[in-house]
Amino acid sequence: MGGGTVTLFVCGDVMLGRGVDQILARPGDPVLREGYVTDARSYVSMAEAVNGPIPAPVDPSWPWGEALRLLEASAPDLRIVNLETAVTRSDAFAPGKAVHYRMHPANLPALTVARPDVCVLANNHVQDFGRAGLKETLDVLHGAGLRTAGAGRSAEEAYAPVALPLPRGGRVLVFALGAGDSGIPADWAATADLPGVAYLPELSPATAAAAVRHTRQVKRAGDLVVVSVHWGSNWGYLVPREQRRFAHALVDGGADVVHGHSSHHPRTVEVYRDRLILHGCGDFVDDYEGIPGYEQYRDDLRIAHLVTVAADTGELTELRMVPLIARRMRLEPAPPEDRGWLHSTLDRVSPGVHLALGADGALTLTNPTA
Repeated sequence: MGGGTVTLFVCGDVMLGRGVDQILARPGDPVLREGYVTDARSYVSMAEAVNGPIPAPVDPSWPWGEALRLLEASAPDLRIVNLETAVTRSDAFAPGKAVHYRMHPANLPALTVARPDVCVLANNHVQDFGRAGLKETLDVLHGAGLRTAGAGRSAEEAYAPVALPLPRGGRVLVFALGAGDSGIPADWAATADLPGVAYLPELSPATAAAAVRHTRQVKRAGDLVVVSVHWGSNWGYLVPREQRRFAHALVDGGADVVHGHSSHHPRTVEVYRDRLILHGCGDFVDDYEGIPGYEQYRDDLRIAHLVTVAADTGELTELRMVPLIARRMRLEPAPPEDRGWLHSTLDRVSPGVHLALGADGALTLTNPTA
């Protein structure tokens, strides 16, 4: 590709269903089947009790808030989000699940306003309303011109990467996988003739080798590879040994960025062989304000990750992490004290990596290969 760099915007879970869906212009049925809450509007009330009234119905840009201005100012080459919401009218709640997320298809502008280049669907909520709900989700997204990875009408489609051409030649290939330890039921796996997700029953040397084989079958000279993986538990900073080994195997096999998500708060940042591994991006858009129990992890703090890699080698050249905070189901700039907390926490839980807190409030990892 003749040098230069490529900048990617990546974020964690974008959960536009449930409470967020209820504040948009065309809310779906608010009925839930949770032990804690049976009406999605309760999540709106909890958020308002903590941070004040939400002027519903809100504009489609409302949930993204400051993130949209940030994206316009930073102008990344590609935008990759983990869409952890079924986009469906279905009321066929998947049995055996404690939580179900759905957004009414008429509220899709709340996703398209962010102009994602890839919507990752390999996660534990995309099939909350069964295979019919997944098929409707795919139809709605594809009908709006959105590209998806990690779920499909067959295994071939679910495991296929999104290939995005770069202006100076070459492509970015985005693969997506969902691990069972993130809460994805085994029977959600896509098969030759059934819709489903690109499923990993375990994070093992065998499943890593299979992922690498698939990557190498598609990758051409000049391509950059992003592997997006939904893995691990919701809370805590411990990165399991098998997760780290799986990520290293992906990099050894040709991945340039490992985009990990599932945790509700940011986790360890790692650089391995000059490649970035994000073990947990944390939630980005959701309806979690006012839900008690895990305050020590500060899941109200969100990060927009801007990842810059060398176009010809895939080596990480810069990581810029912009802290935001969720208020009234809208992303706002994080206050200085919260940016400081996030900086000290991520610096502590990311051995071998030093993050700096810049005057602009962003956390940076500059010249990581030096």
